[in-house]
Amino acid sequence: MTATLRRQVFLLAQLGVRHLALALTGTDADGPGAEAWQRLEDEFRDWAGRFGINHVLALPVRSAGEGFGLADLAASAPDAQARAAVSAFLEGVEAAGERAAQRPFRFPVESARQEGGVAAAFGTVVSGHVKQGERVRIQPMGKETRVIAIGTEEGEAAEPGPGERVKLTLADPILIADGSVISTVESPASVADQFEATVIWLHSEPLLPSRRYQARIGAQTADVVVTDIKYELALGTEEELAANQLQAEGAAVCNISLNRPVAFDPHGENPATGLMIIVDRDSGEALGLGLLHFALRRAENIHIQHVDIDKTARSSQKTQHPCVLWFTGLSGSGKSTIANRVEQQLYRLGHHTYLLDGDNVRHGLNRDLGFTEVDRVENIRRVGEVAKLMVDAGLIVLTAFISPFRTERQMARDLLTDGEFLEVFVDVPLDIAEQRDPKGLYKKARRGELKNFTGIDSPYEIPDRPELVIDTSAMTAEEAADRVIDALRARGRLPQA
Repeated sequence: MTATLRRQVFLLAQLGVRHLALALTGTDADGPGAEAWQRLEDEFRDWAGRFGINHVLALPVRSAGEGFGLADLAASAPDAQARAAVSAFLEGVEAAGERAAQRPFRFPVESARQEGGVAAAFGTVVSGHVKQGERVRIQPMGKETRVIAIGTEEGEAAEPGPGERVKLTLADPILIADGSVISTVESPASVADQFEATVIWLHSEPLLPSRRYQARIGAQTADVVVTDIKYELALGTEEELAANQLQAEGAAVCNISLNRPVAFDPHGENPATGLMIIVDRDSGEALGLGLLHFALRRAENIHIQHVDIDKTARSSQKTQHPCVLWFTGLSGSGKSTIANRVEQQLYRLGHHTYLLDGDNVRHGLNRDLGFTEVDRVENIRRVGEVAKLMVDAGLIVLTAFISPFRTERQMARDLLTDGEFLEVFVDVPLDIAEQRDPKGLYKKARRGELKNFTGIDSPYEIPDRPELVIDTSAMTAEEAADRVIDALRARGRLPQA
């Protein structure tokens, strides 16, 4: 067996696959290749069996053209014995499919509307059955109601099961969000926003803890962050490997956190509501899969505490509009110098501010972080959360960080409401930044004494749509600070002069 085939079987086993067929073209079981084929089949069965995949079909076929699937195996099998093996295999797969009907009722809502004092929900049953008159719970909101009618394109349905597209008419005019899950009251799905999960990574770029991705669980969507890679799963062994990131075709047990509660079942109990697809937040490209194990206990014990003095009250007391000025750019571009000049002007104008500088933060809050890609992501995640708290306190916050990755800058922006985040790209050519080199860091990086240095052996991703671009090769720090103050006034964050 090739290493690629071994890896594929391993990953399929992690997904819960228990029925696996291997079809090999161009091999005659009774010809010269029979001995080699038999050896491959034995290795395949043994390897699959290590992961609990015991329902295995392996046989040579005459051809496997485009669109070739299980149903084509019988026709392509070389003899009657092989065709009988295919039929027995397919019967086992069909029996396994029947288990979905025996699981609790789950109905992801694709769309919903109100119709004359009742609610109508549209979607596809993914497991179990539901009957007219049955009480159901809409999750994660938790509202309960009763099914008063079930319809399909052909008419009324008595008890729809998995795979059937239906319209559920509910007794109450409940506003149902798209992506909600409807369960029976007797066997509802669980609801949580933090989980342990097996994450299978498929993209060429590694998974980084603290980086924000998007999760899709059925029709539900949420932002997801891997908060901790507990251990990576070694290929074909029970060994648990330490890891701080996950490479392509790797699998690891992780703690993950979503930005809102979702309805789910453990993947081992119901794959339809326990499988999470991880996608890129901008492109929608699939990056990996998450198999939900269970909700973390702290997810049930941590709640948002209501406070009477809020951001509006704190801002009113300070007579200002809080916001974040996020200065980003290469080392030596002038970020800290400009941010310092802007804060001085704001202070003279009577505003309440705080400057978060990259070097200063690394002496305290982030002193445990280095400069690997993983640590850089976590560095900016923490700064973004602190900046959000300071905006909630009513302050005008200035941050001066290289913050090389667009994803993390977008994460910081998404923590705030519209208009509260102003990205200031302090632009300068690399050669000029190297000539300045105020801390001697470029020289160290060029000599190989400083690894993962932005602009040399670590990338800087230029902002797509910053609110302000400042070219410090063409203006002084004082001129740049004036431009920032003007931008704040133009956006209504400061009163006009």
